Amino acid sequence: MSTFWLKVIASDHVFYKGNCEALVVPAYDGELGILPHREAMILAIKEGVLRFRVPGSSEQQEAVVGAGIVQVVNNRVTVVVDTAERPEDIDRIRAEQALERTKEQLRQKQSIAEYKMSQASMARALTRLRVSQQKGAHYNGL
Repeated sequence: MSTFWLKVIASDHVFYKGNCEALVVPAYDGELGILPHREAMILAIKEGVLRFRVPGSSEQQEAVVGAGIVQVVNNRVTVVVDTAERPEDIDRIRAEQALERTKEQLRQKQSIAEYKMSQASMARALTRLRVSQQKGAHYNGL
């Protein structure tokens, strides 16, 4: 199968760099699939699950990502996000605590900017919890 070069960059590390057969990103109007030789584009992505398949593997790899952008040009895809982590690396207790803190922040009177930041934090915490629950069920044989 044909491939393209993929680089996923988080604010503090390079999450993945290498060849890829297919990529699915969480766009604001739904998921977007990217295959080799896609036309050039730049797209905003939201908090969610990014999935990609590397050559020689039948399973997709996943990353829980924060908001960012994806750029496609000359069969090279660059994804720049504020956070990226593997589902198995998620600390469920920490994610639950972050969700509770965010819920409390949303109950308080805030500026519009603070409110938007709290909404983004809540979306990130909910995504992390959802993915960690799915992986936990998968790993437990359920």
